[in-house]
Amino acid sequence: MEDLKAPYRAFMEAHVYPNEAALAREDDEAARLVVELRGRAKAEGLWAPHLPPEAGGTGRGFLAYAHLNEEIGRCVWGQLVFNCQAPDAGNGEILHLFGTEEQKERWLGPLVAGDTRSFFSMTEPEVSGADPTGLRTTAVRDSDEWVIDGHKWFSSGAEGAAFGIVMAVTSPDAERHRRMSQILVPADSPGIEVTSVPVMGHRGRGWSTHCEVTYTGVRVPVGNLLGEEGDGFRIAQKRLGPGRIHHVMRWLGQMQRAFELMCSYALEREAFGGPLAEKQTVQNWIADSAADIQACRLLTLDAAHKIDQGDEARVEISLVKFFAARVLNEVIDRAIQVHGGLGLTDRTPLAAMWAMARGGRIYDGPDEVHRMVVSRRILKEFAAGRKWTFS
Repeated sequence: MEDLKAPYRAFMEAHVYPNEAALAREDDEAARLVVELRGRAKAEGLWAPHLPPEAGGTGRGFLAYAHLNEEIGRCVWGQLVFNCQAPDAGNGEILHLFGTEEQKERWLGPLVAGDTRSFFSMTEPEVSGADPTGLRTTAVRDSDEWVIDGHKWFSSGAEGAAFGIVMAVTSPDAERHRRMSQILVPADSPGIEVTSVPVMGHRGRGWSTHCEVTYTGVRVPVGNLLGEEGDGFRIAQKRLGPGRIHHVMRWLGQMQRAFELMCSYALEREAFGGPLAEKQTVQNWIADSAADIQACRLLTLDAAHKIDQGDEARVEISLVKFFAARVLNEVIDRAIQVHGGLGLTDRTPLAAMWAMARGGRIYDGPDEVHRMVVSRRILKEFAAGRKWTFS
């Protein structure tokens, strides 16, 4: 895997880290820089590593992608530069799996080429985001069109996107997991209003926004249905499972970078008669972080391997999702504590990393829901007279 990771590491060192501060300003210059870096990444064959070649990417499976993200994920802008950013990565995967040839040509092709961006419009402020069966947004069939009405938020990246995939109730009287469908909706359709929602004090721009979207009588052709009517929940699970492990893969890069910063600073910073590295508390933080990161890494690689083998790995994904979210927050927090006041400033990437890390315990399912999924599945096996084993 080192041969696979090396060109991404070299690209990050040569082009992404030196421009990290400029990209973080999210102004016109940053937008031009993103275009330039994406062009370089595409020219060097490092493009869209989350998708297989038949979908227009350069991917070699989940396990390979997990290793790559240990490099890509070290800087939040890495995923955008290599065109494997959320939510476009997940949207590209379900378009590849469930889209018609016409939908792939119109939506997937430009998305994978990097000519457009997209958003995934599922979560609603009025209902629990952890239970999509309670969604209230509706899509009513009117002749050869769907008419969509509803209120969404955390439709990340909706600002400036070309289209969204909207989760809406199409069959209100059906069994609760068959009530919903997913529909492709052009972002410039009449009746759509997009408003950025600042998160942890960060408004964002374009891809980095977390948006509130209202749909008022939005009309799209019936041919924009993704999959079959009533498939919305099933497709969402196909999207969110890989999406969750994609997050964890990137978090591994964040953890490792924070860990390296902590160790380096502990060796060079002196206080109370010697370097911080000689203080027992700091040594404990370093040891605990090393153990947590490696455990998280092995859990991630195991889940990725099982996905490559055709297993949905639902327990493994839920397990690593809540475990990695905790580890991410704790490792970054320890690194900030070692840096003291410096860790609160923008002179290191740690403060920005910490602000983003907190959301990891909530989005794509809060920790509590993933713990519930894991425990229920394990107890179900024991109740049936079988022991749960991780093979």
